[in-house]
Amino acid sequence: MKVTEQRQGAVTVLKPEGPLVEADIKDFSGALSQAANANLGRCVVDLSAVPFVDSKGLEALLDATEEMARGGRALKLCSIDRTVRQVLELTGLVNQFEHFEDVNSAIRSFLQGN
Repeated sequence: MKVTEQRQGAVTVLKPEGPLVEADIKDFSGALSQAANANLGRCVVDLSAVPFVDSKGLEALLDATEEMARGGRALKLCSIDRTVRQVLELTGLVNQFEHFEDVNSAIRSFLQGN
């Protein structure tokens, strides 16, 4: 899995490409952890290029969200496609994440304190 990282001010945007599945969790989690530690913990995960998430992918996102929240930091998701949204809804996890329509909305939410 390729994970690109882009900084927009004090926010790090990670964009994984491909399914977020067990085989790729170590790489994704490592990139996410590094991004969270490199700034003030303001991270956005752009899921626009992620067509599917399995249980390990969900677990990695949930663990990262909870860990960052304990440290007063925030992880936000954006650009979730219909299949991934359905997985989140079917598993009852959709409300565990802050999610936005696009990257800019997610970044602006940090400025607005949401």
